[in-house]
Amino acid sequence: MKRRMWLIAALGACLLAAGLTQSNLTGRLVYNSNQSDPKPRALDAKIVEAFKKKNPNLQMEFNTVDHETFQNTSIRTYLASDNPPDVLTWFAGNRMRAFSSRGLAADITDVWKSNNWEKVYPKGFQALSKDASGKYVFVPVSYYWWAVYYRKDIFNKLGLKEPKTWDEFLAVCKKLKDAGYTPIVNAAKETWPQGGWFDFLDMRVNGPAFHKDLTDGKIPYTDARVKKVFTYWRQLVDNKYLLENPAAYTWQDAANLMIQGKGAMYLMGDFLRDQYPDDREAAELDFFRFPIIDPKVPIGEEAPTDGYFIPAKAKNMANAKAFLSFLGSKEVAEMAAQDIGRLPVRNDVDVKTLFKDKPHIQKGIALLADADDILQFYDRDTVPEMARIGMDGFVKFLSNPTQADAILADLENQRKRIFGQR
Repeated sequence: MKRRMWLIAALGACLLAAGLTQSNLTGRLVYNSNQSDPKPRALDAKIVEAFKKKNPNLQMEFNTVDHETFQNTSIRTYLASDNPPDVLTWFAGNRMRAFSSRGLAADITDVWKSNNWEKVYPKGFQALSKDASGKYVFVPVSYYWWAVYYRKDIFNKLGLKEPKTWDEFLAVCKKLKDAGYTPIVNAAKETWPQGGWFDFLDMRVNGPAFHKDLTDGKIPYTDARVKKVFTYWRQLVDNKYLLENPAAYTWQDAANLMIQGKGAMYLMGDFLRDQYPDDREAAELDFFRFPIIDPKVPIGEEAPTDGYFIPAKAKNMANAKAFLSFLGSKEVAEMAAQDIGRLPVRNDVDVKTLFKDKPHIQKGIALLADADDILQFYDRDTVPEMARIGMDGFVKFLSNPTQADAILADLENQRKRIFGQR
């Protein structure tokens, strides 16, 4: 009897695995994506077409939504619906856990097991993909680094070198300002870019372990060490090294100022390259590590991870799981690496060969490899409500840096409310 039950279970597992990877699917599949910038959108369309080619009888609906609208409004509408899309783009970290903790994400452990992803996805990425109970709810597919990007033609013109320390960075800013450039384009119409500034300044002043504890709600925002972070940030504001009235600019607007040669530097993720003209990128664009403030502090870097999940109420679950299997495949990882330079999560992708003619990607990989710790991003490392309130506070600081203490006091009150007294 036991042997019979074992055979039935084994057969069921084989059929399940086959179902998750089969071709010639039928029925419907709805995929909604936040990849609205031109280059990622083109890659997204290419991936969808490749999947449809494998499954010509599948009725697939593919929708692209503006990135900001998707993450601020659409995603919640989808998940509140009784008929959500079957597959959605999203982010690792607390942004994913915010949904999985409320039972809004489907259990996709069977997808992971049937594809043997635990053999090709590093343990850190496996951990990012699980809910609190240990079930897989997310498929991470790519990540990217953040750094200070700069116009190397402008630097060459003024005889400037990549700054390694904070003092060198301030000196570069002064020379750029004196030459008539906006030293740093710093958009704040969307609040999330300021999360990057806070992350790096806090990591450089207090270290990545301290920053993790802060975003976990374990450290008060009124702590003297947090206040110290804002004294460095204020140096940039008071000296007018940042873009004036940043709340009037989207991150793409700020990128365009850099492309036009009006601004010289930009703290941003490598997706900045998606905005840059291909015929000018190699000659004009480069990046350096966020400057070191205290050499005794371990170096933290940021490498946000993107991927996909299935809403718990998805109607076409089998087709959704088959699409996830494809999205997490080596084929798609190589496609994303070749087309837009995204770093693959899978460790069986030959990045040395894929990126042998792309020195900027090799430089980015080396930047992350040299770090003492890797974090996600402020709005992914803390809980969503604290992230929203925190980033709003950072933007307020830019408009009135004299109010730093009052802003941090308000953030502390919110931390106590959200995380409880600690």
